[in-house]
Amino acid sequence: MSEHQQEKRIDLPVSGMTCASCVRRVEKGLTATTGVMHATVNLATKKATIQYNEKASLPDLVASIHKMGYEVHQQESTLQIGGISCAACVRRIERAIKKAPGVLEASVNLATEKATISYIETLTNPTKLKNTVRSAGYQIIETDETNTKETEKNREAATETALKKKVAVAASLTLAIFAVMHLGPRFGLSENLRGILQFLLATPVQFWAGRSFYRGALAAARHRTSDMNTLIAVGTSAAYFYSLVAVFFPESLAYEGIGTAVYFDTSAAIIVLILLGRLLEHRAKRKTSDAIRKLMGVQAKSARILQEDGEEHEVPLAEVVVGNRVVVKPGEKIPVDGEIIHGYSSVDESMITGESLPTEKGVGDPVVGGTMNQTGRFVFIAKQVGAEMALSQIIRMVEEAQGSKPPIAKLADKIAAVFVPTVIGIASVSFLIWYFIGPEPVLTHALFTAVAILIVACPCALGLATPTSVMVGISRGAETGILIKSGEALQNAHQITAVVFDKTGTLTHGKPVVTDLISPSGESKKLLFFAASAEKNSEHPLAEAVVNQAKKEAVNLSNATHFEAVPGKGIRAEVEGKMVLLGTARWFQSEGIQTAALEKDAETLAEAGKTPLFVAVNETVLGIIAVADTVKEDAKAVVASLHKIGLKVLLLTGDQQKTAQAIAKSVGIDQVIAEVLPNEKADQVARLQQKGHRVAMVGDGINDAPALARADVGIAIGTGTDVALAAADITLVGGKLIGIPTAIRLSRATIRNIKENLFFAFIYNIILIPIAAGALYPLWGIRLSPILGAAAMGLSSVSVVTNALRLRSFKADRTK
Repeated sequence: MSEHQQEKRIDLPVSGMTCASCVRRVEKGLTATTGVMHATVNLATKKATIQYNEKASLPDLVASIHKMGYEVHQQESTLQIGGISCAACVRRIERAIKKAPGVLEASVNLATEKATISYIETLTNPTKLKNTVRSAGYQIIETDETNTKETEKNREAATETALKKKVAVAASLTLAIFAVMHLGPRFGLSENLRGILQFLLATPVQFWAGRSFYRGALAAARHRTSDMNTLIAVGTSAAYFYSLVAVFFPESLAYEGIGTAVYFDTSAAIIVLILLGRLLEHRAKRKTSDAIRKLMGVQAKSARILQEDGEEHEVPLAEVVVGNRVVVKPGEKIPVDGEIIHGYSSVDESMITGESLPTEKGVGDPVVGGTMNQTGRFVFIAKQVGAEMALSQIIRMVEEAQGSKPPIAKLADKIAAVFVPTVIGIASVSFLIWYFIGPEPVLTHALFTAVAILIVACPCALGLATPTSVMVGISRGAETGILIKSGEALQNAHQITAVVFDKTGTLTHGKPVVTDLISPSGESKKLLFFAASAEKNSEHPLAEAVVNQAKKEAVNLSNATHFEAVPGKGIRAEVEGKMVLLGTARWFQSEGIQTAALEKDAETLAEAGKTPLFVAVNETVLGIIAVADTVKEDAKAVVASLHKIGLKVLLLTGDQQKTAQAIAKSVGIDQVIAEVLPNEKADQVARLQQKGHRVAMVGDGINDAPALARADVGIAIGTGTDVALAAADITLVGGKLIGIPTAIRLSRATIRNIKENLFFAFIYNIILIPIAAGALYPLWGIRLSPILGAAAMGLSSVSVVTNALRLRSFKADRTK
């Protein structure tokens, strides 16, 4: 083929371009991409026309455009696929989809039987993608988007019912075959009649119960490939058709080295055991999705809307719109996200945050759809509905994460690509070896050695090893209020060696409060009265803290006049005819007000990380009000938990060194990096990585987004309704720091579980395939029966899924 014939042409939609210089930049960047022959960009149509060869791929072109700061709009689609049976199927579907025009990435999950596809909508669409899957020999299972949970539940129930029916009928026929074999002679049945009866009983098992194996094998053959269905179909067919010949054409086998015994029992028993294994596997796999079903199940079905005339009207959940006033009574589920405007209650938010204790809610507090109201009646304004609700976002994020693959899965993918052809090759070579050097009858011995190899080999266990553990691990995280963005994030978290905390809003509450009232005369109420009255009209956060403390202590305030804020120093105002000053010691001294008597107290407060505010009335110091952004209650326990699992803990903040050191000391943090500008935080994370650390950055996902993105794992503190923090790999929905050690331990447990599954899958095949090939026969005369091989194959898949389900018992950390 000529170079010219290998060239491809594609039009990509590019957004973010505003001028001719943008056009030149994109053209230059694309032209510099390996494999790109020519690129032209049209600003009017916002399209890039690219000619490229086989050295470049669509993901390469899109990555180049993204690197230059522009976007290629992508869509994501999830397809439910039927007929997936093993890792080879996964590999085949992924390859077929990735070859389709416009597809950037495709990931198929054997455990959920779903394909998650990222594509460019101007180049392809879901209909074309479905046709691609069908062309690969698999079915598309259409789902009802309006009631996905019920549809999936019904589909799974139908699948299980069909499997039960097949197992029951096939097992009954197989038992009858064994009865004819062993009891027939007692009733005087001739050998030929016994063979005919076994044939009649085995045929429905072979071609009705085993029909799915033939379908899968033929679909694979049409695409010049093979999978687990191929192994089962070839193996059972060999036993079945050998027996068929032995019954109806015995003379063709009646020569030296050929036996005329029939093995209908073998082919039938293999199919029964494999179907039984699939039934047990189906039940176990269904349990891996229990958490996501539980989340879907907590959604309310309807909402009670408060009309303008004061009447309450119940409507379906789908009819609730933003701005509706919604009434919730005790014991009812909150239908959508919103903010309370009337009433008070305690709300069970455990399904979102993982916290078992109810949360007190009043006017101005947010509520989350799907959580349970416990005690009071309240009215709230709907803020997010439908797909924008926190619960909908959580379900979507968990499903996407479950469909993703961690890097550790690549090993299984590579082996799966060659597994079935290798097994067929081993079976063929073993057949030839035993045919020429095996014991009598040689054909029978060689044939059933090959059958045993084909049947015992299990690519299914290999394909389930990673996705089942990822599904259960990510689901368990969601149950405890930890949203893990992807399989890659899950794997990266287990390698973390250092955890870096941002301070404000992460390690602390992010809101200053009054911590100390120091009054030499003991008149703390008087001190608070003058300070809060003067600060009442100020919008400064420290002023808000002082006023809130006065409200808390029920101090009645007066109106201040002649208010003046002095930048960097403090405020002055007149309260009840007296001049009140509140601010720094240095400012007081410049105003001629003596502070010496309280300077030692002020220094002690500053060393503890608090801000001392001096208060003077008519130039006489009344005392000090200390304000601080207090450390979260669980911070010390969390740092201790991180140390316990062997991690280094650091504090990264823009605050002064003294304040940062005081906070770090109070919670037991190892190292402080203070006085860092927001745009420098990512550089500090990079320096730690250069020293060999795998870094987790913990922040609020707003001003520390670059540092979260730069870290190996970004952990964002969510606030219940804010669950989709883009820069974070892991989001702690309830905002509790205790989720950090839990997330890291969960990651370690999940990766350990994946390694155990891969070990089981590999060691199973490594040990049993040689035994099936006859490796033990020359020394000990041991052969592996194909029937035992079928039982072992079924159990191998069940054991992998069952091992993954152990993660459901993972215990989250709790603060005392």
